[in-house]
Amino acid sequence: MAWSVPQSRTRRDALKLALPALSLALPATPALAGTARDPYGTSGPTTPGSPWLAGVRLRYGTVLQSFAFDEPHKCLYALQIVGGGVRLAGEKRAYTHAERALRGDLCLNRLSLRGTLTGSMLLKGFGHGGAMGVEQDGKGSRLWTEWSANPASGYGRGVCSFQFVNGRVLSRTSTRLTVRTPVPGSTSNSVTLDQSRPRLLLRYKVDGRPRFAVHDLARFAAGRFRPLADFAQPGARFDLPFQGMALHGDTVYQLMGSGYGSDNPPESGGNVYLGRTNWRTGETHYVFPGDTAAHLSPREPEGLAVRPADQRLYVGFTQGASGHRRFSLYSEELR
Repeated sequence: MAWSVPQSRTRRDALKLALPALSLALPATPALAGTARDPYGTSGPTTPGSPWLAGVRLRYGTVLQSFAFDEPHKCLYALQIVGGGVRLAGEKRAYTHAERALRGDLCLNRLSLRGTLTGSMLLKGFGHGGAMGVEQDGKGSRLWTEWSANPASGYGRGVCSFQFVNGRVLSRTSTRLTVRTPVPGSTSNSVTLDQSRPRLLLRYKVDGRPRFAVHDLARFAAGRFRPLADFAQPGARFDLPFQGMALHGDTVYQLMGSGYGSDNPPESGGNVYLGRTNWRTGETHYVFPGDTAAHLSPREPEGLAVRPADQRLYVGFTQGASGHRRFSLYSEELR
């Protein structure tokens, strides 16, 4: 089923009428839509995003993968793959960065809202870190990430939640984790939360095809996996790297694109796209933020999150030389 929203029969009938609009939003071939600078076609304003944090360092010199806000505790969490040449306690040798990526070894950084590193945890065997979420559970903050890296890809086969403890090392077999495998046999699982209401967004792949699923958070946490909506990831046919996602109300946001390179030079405006999909109707639009962070190098988009305090969408970009990466965050209006 291309689009699944468990509703009444009347609601399903209405969604069938909405599906053609979604198919029209995704051109059959990118070359047939838009302009040379914008081959995918976009809708909505493309006003440059506003800079918020600039040149932030994480524990290791690897790229930012994703981030999430924790407003009650005035902090920001960020995931990255553990740097190369590091030997952790209990390991027989140091591993390269490529080996860490395939193993799914992540570093979870805690930063102040000014970008100062205040703590970190290590997550061994979890995944790639493409998205994360923060839940307030009455005992503090609970972090949600992917879990159980596939040894063939380094991407998670499920998701998990846990509490942040500075300096702690968690393995994927730790009893401190609450583990959920909502789609057995899937891979490339990513998770984030809507902080405006108790809902969870899952991205996963089955047979190599990416999908989104929106869940009620309480039911999902209890192990009941009947989604409010489940649908193929819009824009997957653009064949751009998936770089982040966010959920806010009825809207799923996604970030796509790659860093500058020979096939994506700065003078082209880059290939970064923000997509927004109404998960109830399937209506999808894209924004090409060509002037946002255009001066950064390599300007690879990494991470997407809605900040509850100002109700704006934040986009992460990498900068700096390989092995010495930093990141900057830019904010966009919610559309």
